[in-house]
Amino acid sequence: MPAYKYEALNASGRSVSGLIEADTPRAARALLRTQGQVPLTLQTVQQHGQASGSRFTRRVFNATALAVWTRQLAGLVGSGLPIERALTALTDECEDPRQRELLSQLKAEVNAGAPFARALASAPREFDEVFCGVVAAGEQSGALGAVLDKLADDLEERQDLSGKLVGAMAYPAIVSLISVMIVIFLVTYVVPQIATVFTNSKRALPFLTVAMLAISAFVREWGWLMLLTLVAAGTGLSFALRDEAFRQRFDAGILQVPLIGRLARGYNAARFAGTLAMLAGAGVPILKALQAAAETLSNRAMRADALDALVQVREGAPLGSALAGKKRFPGILAMFARLGEQTGQLPQMLERAAKQLSVEVQRRAMAAATLLEPILIVVMGAIVLMIVLAVLMPIIQLNTWVK
Repeated sequence: MPAYKYEALNASGRSVSGLIEADTPRAARALLRTQGQVPLTLQTVQQHGQASGSRFTRRVFNATALAVWTRQLAGLVGSGLPIERALTALTDECEDPRQRELLSQLKAEVNAGAPFARALASAPREFDEVFCGVVAAGEQSGALGAVLDKLADDLEERQDLSGKLVGAMAYPAIVSLISVMIVIFLVTYVVPQIATVFTNSKRALPFLTVAMLAISAFVREWGWLMLLTLVAAGTGLSFALRDEAFRQRFDAGILQVPLIGRLARGYNAARFAGTLAMLAGAGVPILKALQAAAETLSNRAMRADALDALVQVREGAPLGSALAGKKRFPGILAMFARLGEQTGQLPQMLERAAKQLSVEVQRRAMAAATLLEPILIVVMGAIVLMIVLAVLMPIIQLNTWVK
């Protein structure tokens, strides 16, 4: 049953707006009149993810909001409430008009007889293939509430891991940015202003001062070109990354970087293992689960390895053996997959591997941030010290000449 967004006049003559479900626009207007309202405008709620023409330019649910909504839905469905009534309750409590429209669309699809997973698939920008696949498995098994609860756990854990990684790297990034800005200010403004006093003298300036003045002159004269080159390089790289072959080689190179590579490998492996464990635990066939889990990998080189492992599993190879041959994946993942296949507890073992990988990534990120903080402070102090010495050395030399 389609949903319509309306504006109408109520019995007191005040303008009201909202959403209403009806088979046709005419039926929607008739329903509004029976409620004592005079319809002014009526507009069909467009499906999210429709192509061009949709007025939604960004996602309705961000990652945090999606996790919260999934947890609320899991609680309502787990308490025995039918999915239609659960969606109605969430729609009534929703304050964001864009979220209300999306939920009304989902409710209309479900009321029309569509499975909940198919209704979610009508909004691909909001609910990815993994989300829809898990919900479909939950509907088929009759344990939708438990599956939604597990899905909410996975979303929250993923958010927690991402938040900790961002938090660990935020301080070094901020310190680096401020340090660069301070150094540029000192080199382009402070050093020339002070050192100009000494350039008019016939005396030879110290080497450090001469070098600093040369750097200052170069930055002031060619700084715009350096900035333009950086912008052009960044733009060119972004365009080049759209090519799948180049993106795969680039991501493979990222994995070779000593610190960043290990973090990227661990983060992607944890996400892959967690998604695969959730899908397998929900009853999704292993081949379909592998396909969906591979699509969640942001590193294209690791995604290619996962898809190659999928081919081997389709041909009859055990999952543990297929993953063991992919050196970009940590060995612990293949070990737990092999143990899970031997004991018949593949989802539990994959979930354990995901948690262990997540803990390891967090530990490495915190250790790197703890180590980077003093290093950045020392480097910044050394650069400022050199600038100060470049200014003070001529003053000390001038005092010597006066004496």
